[in-house]
Amino acid sequence: MKTATASTKGSILGYPRILVAPPGPRAKSIIAKDKEFSSPSYIKEYPLVIAGGKGAMVEDVDGNRYIDWMAGIAVSSTGYQHPVVTKAVVDAAGKFLHICGTDFYYEGFSDLCEALAKSMPGRDKWRVFLSNSGTEAIEGMVKLARQHTKRHGLISFDSSFHGRSYAAMSLTTSKVKYRHDFGPMLDVHHLPFHNPYRNTVEQCVGAAQSLFETKLSPSNVAAVVMETLQGEGGYVMPSKEFLQYWRKFCTDNGILLVFDEVQCGAGRTGKMWAFEHYGVVPDILVTAKGIGAGMPIGAIVAKESVMTWPRGSHGSTYGGNPLACASALATIGLIKEELGENATKMGTRLLAGFKKLQAKHPCIGDVRGLGLFVGVELVKDRKTKEPAHDLMADLEQLAFTKGLLLLGCGKSTIRVAPPLVLTAYDVDKGLEIFDECLTELT
Repeated sequence: MKTATASTKGSILGYPRILVAPPGPRAKSIIAKDKEFSSPSYIKEYPLVIAGGKGAMVEDVDGNRYIDWMAGIAVSSTGYQHPVVTKAVVDAAGKFLHICGTDFYYEGFSDLCEALAKSMPGRDKWRVFLSNSGTEAIEGMVKLARQHTKRHGLISFDSSFHGRSYAAMSLTTSKVKYRHDFGPMLDVHHLPFHNPYRNTVEQCVGAAQSLFETKLSPSNVAAVVMETLQGEGGYVMPSKEFLQYWRKFCTDNGILLVFDEVQCGAGRTGKMWAFEHYGVVPDILVTAKGIGAGMPIGAIVAKESVMTWPRGSHGSTYGGNPLACASALATIGLIKEELGENATKMGTRLLAGFKKLQAKHPCIGDVRGLGLFVGVELVKDRKTKEPAHDLMADLEQLAFTKGLLLLGCGKSTIRVAPPLVLTAYDVDKGLEIFDECLTELT
């Protein structure tokens, strides 16, 4: 029996396929209604109107099918219609839809707290607060850090993204539009994040030392908050030395080290948490997005010695909703059983493919990644490393018309954060389309 090639597999699997140039007639109708009634603050990257999907395939309302390399911004970690996750949610819905976990008990809530606490390495005991989203978890984390340390100062990093509510927005610097006209902000000091493609650890440490010598006493700092791997800022992976510096600094000065793994955690890098690749453990971990595989849930996971806020000082009506807990528990099980391993395997295949494209296309300045957290940075010139923002935007749009869903981030980086169920076909065919688009655009 002959093995199907990428091109023949497309006809067998039925995707990608473009039956009508998007947006098709049904999509146009829905988009028109959305534009008339929804908030103008929504971004809407391109006119995708989803009707459903399966695995890493998305189908729109006009029957077009796409390979999904963005998973709703790293949310749909188990893809679409995963039987284990779907059954878990349906079974939970058949029992009861909600009861407030702040005030009452139910098994799924306790099971998820246990699963997240036991996912953390080391000998420390951990406790968990469940929320509805990553942004909400960030807000709660700031309260917890200030309550525990009795300090108010916060340190975050350039190009970071932690959310759009007030504490989260104050920590965020990836785009000025997230902060413009919304001040005043919280007391946050921002420092350079180590981007091996663009700066050095020594430069980053030097900026930190200057801050503490001239503007800010470490004794006033409650927490250092960073994405273990930066998402919105450009899919940036710092060096181990950078994380080790901050771990030691926080330990020496009674400051809490917080890792935001809303986008990079939950099996995306092949391990449950991205920080496990570095051997540096935080005092608090914030997670959301992929942990619920599409259901709205987030969590603050903190050392028991840190989660010292008193009874009633924080709560959430919907945080840890029974359906979301069921989805998260099923997702964690799948990550442990198979999806973490698949993320490593398919991520290796993706990186190898992008390295080949980098050798072919001078506009690819850098390729980096861990598992299925992959960044492809586009530049105008490899020597100057000048970002090619327009090329990133054009590539995103052109790929959509050819059946590949992409999202940009940073100034000129394509983020590849597909469902963890990605197959070799999804990788190879996606790379083929990516190559085709760059050839046309450059």
